[in-house]
Amino acid sequence: MNTQTMLELARGPIFYGALLFFIAGMLYRLVTVISLGWNKDLAKPRGDKATGVVKSFLRGGIIFPFFPREKAAYARNPIVYIAGGLFHLSLFIVVILGAAHMLVWKSLIGFGWPTLPLPIVDWMAAVGIIAMVALIVNRMVHPVMKLLTGVAEVLNWLFVFLPMITGYMMTHHMFLPYENLFVLHMMSINVLLVWIPLSRISHFMFYFFSRTIHGVEWGKRNAMP
Repeated sequence: MNTQTMLELARGPIFYGALLFFIAGMLYRLVTVISLGWNKDLAKPRGDKATGVVKSFLRGGIIFPFFPREKAAYARNPIVYIAGGLFHLSLFIVVILGAAHMLVWKSLIGFGWPTLPLPIVDWMAAVGIIAMVALIVNRMVHPVMKLLTGVAEVLNWLFVFLPMITGYMMTHHMFLPYENLFVLHMMSINVLLVWIPLSRISHFMFYFFSRTIHGVEWGKRNAMP
């Protein structure tokens, strides 16, 4: 099997099969979460739930994305907050605001959006790769994180890192022919799509649920989320 055939398979039937598995798996996880229901609120609210939700999202996504409110938590392991925040930011910029990925999204959902210039996306991709390396090294040397790191955590890191590094190598024509890097990039994406519903990486979907629930709970108590 030559490289062109492998690329056609990786971009075609294998990609769409992995994508269907991803969608079905995430829908299943979503249904299971929704089916848990929401306990009836027996106490009279002392504040506004909607305001609590807004504050929760603002604090989680804008005000405190890199630094926690508790200084002691940051002092114990600042790499988790700084590198973790930079990684998530770079992933969003590359996957959503990169022109090449936007065109893929457009082919799937039928519309596109403005993107950032390639140098900015490229720079953020490098930042994300460095941040991921810092996170895995921190996991291996930090006494507490080391105990919390098992095979699943290493695979989570690996299956996210491979698409990022192969995409960066492909953009810069590094080490291997472009077509070979394209095959590696697509296959790593396909593996990631299958892995996400089976792993904790699926947390990106439930982040919005948790932020909403926390906001409602704090808002009805008129407390700060």
